[in-house]
Amino acid sequence: MKSSKSVFLLVALVCIALLGFAMYLQIVEEMQPCPLCVIQRYMFVLVAAFSLIGYFMPAPARRASAALGLLAALCGAGTAIWHLYVKAHPGVSCTTDPLETALNQLPTAKLLPQMFTADGFCSAPWPPIFGLQIPTWSLIWFVVLGLVLLRLVFKRN
Repeated sequence: MKSSKSVFLLVALVCIALLGFAMYLQIVEEMQPCPLCVIQRYMFVLVAAFSLIGYFMPAPARRASAALGLLAALCGAGTAIWHLYVKAHPGVSCTTDPLETALNQLPTAKLLPQMFTADGFCSAPWPPIFGLQIPTWSLIWFVVLGLVLLRLVFKRN
């Protein structure tokens, strides 16, 4: 089961690196996150947290941690899909709505405003990164991490 421990740690580190890249885009490239971006950040945090919990848990309890991380990855993928829909249909908007207000009132938004405060527009035309939009990259990573966690859910002891 040592190999599954290292997989949990790798998943957590990937999520932390992706959150670090999001902060780079926000601070250096001045790309303000929209409410859907912030929700995806929360989902990456949850995947990382459940993966770290799985890393420290005894072998029999790791499956539950992987399942919870998988659930967070699925929610993140769903949010990324909706974000791509909003970008493809500019008439649909997620700005100046109750979602943004609710997200900005959460304790985490007050504790870490740089990471969890939504200030941007979901349909903002940011330049692509390696040819893909940011929500596309999020979707790819949520799917990859979800597949890894799915494998851990069904892995035999």
